[in-house]
Amino acid sequence: MIFGNIQNLKEYTCLENEILECFKYAEEHDLKGYEKGSHEIDGKRLFVNIAEYETVEAEKRFWEAHREYLDVHLMLDGTEQIDLNFIENMDVKEYVPEDDFLPMEGPKNSSVILHNGDFLICFPSDGHRTAVAVEHSEKIKKAIFKVHI
Repeated sequence: MIFGNIQNLKEYTCLENEILECFKYAEEHDLKGYEKGSHEIDGKRLFVNIAEYETVEAEKRFWEAHREYLDVHLMLDGTEQIDLNFIENMDVKEYVPEDDFLPMEGPKNSSVILHNGDFLICFPSDGHRTAVAVEHSEKIKKAIFKVHI
């Protein structure tokens, strides 16, 4: 996983071109104006999901990871905690290939808090639990780029 802020992208010269493509797309498009849902960028190779929801207590959320895509979470508006752990530390359930969804259960190892402009890149080994409230429930809007690997 990689955690950072879009203002500091010059420090991330080692990122793969496909990931940098996500940030370039975000720079060139008004993602805050996008409707909630999935938006194609380059077919199944690269697309962005715009999510809007209320954050809640961690106990009300679920853990997930992915095998076919990596996630690039980019906070557009609001504050959200994302809990993290490596999948080898979790009780992994049955993979759902049509949704590229690997459910799991277990404790968090760490957390990040995303504010406007912050991003989190989750690789296939990174279990993550999103939509966790920081101090109180809050409506957020974020872009989740899906990069086929």
